Amino acid sequence: MTLMISGIDEAGKGPVLGPMCVAGILLERAKTEELLRIGVKDSKQLTAKKREILAGKIKGIAEKYFILELSPSLIDELRKIITMNEIMVLCFAEVLEELRPDHAFVDAADVIAGRFGENIKKRYSGEIIITSEHKADVKYPIVSAASILAKVQRDLLIGQLADEVGMEIGSGYPSDPKTIRFLENWVKDNNSLPSFARDSWETSKRILGKFNSNQKILFQY
Repeated sequence: MTLMISGIDEAGKGPVLGPMCVAGILLERAKTEELLRIGVKDSKQLTAKKREILAGKIKGIAEKYFILELSPSLIDELRKIITMNEIMVLCFAEVLEELRPDHAFVDAADVIAGRFGENIKKRYSGEIIITSEHKADVKYPIVSAASILAKVQRDLLIGQLADEVGMEIGSGYPSDPKTIRFLENWVKDNNSLPSFARDSWETSKRILGKFNSNQKILFQY
């Protein structure tokens, strides 16, 4: 019997701009060596160009792959009723439902790695073995491959958003000065956040508050 394994990882859990992408691949366990042969490693250790090249090769090797995209507005809506970690559990479980492996390796999004895996298992409709670890994207090539697919897809979507607004928006992360500069200029000009910003993020609230308070002072005179 052929043992089918999956790796799952996300890109975009923390950004204030753009979607989150959760990617998974399905592969025969015996084919894991092929991922190492093509140079798969954690997406953060690779250049954008190298990730793009590898993404194409990974898709060719995989029995199946699936990328779930979660929009900023849906993330905001879900955060009203559940935590971000619970959102991650739902997303990982949904990717597994698409892939249906015998054994899944996941990059844990919970401080307690084992708990993250158990929570996914509770949401999954079938029988499955889940290995949930921190830094799984470094330890397991199949998770590294998933991290590459997730990162490439999110970068593509961020590029499309920048093209739509006709200006540089940075990576979308709160630590990126380009992203913060874009957000501040947008709110100053439009008195609202762009449609692809996550309203529930503290960064969004702070920037909105900063310019709203400036306008209140202005209108007092």
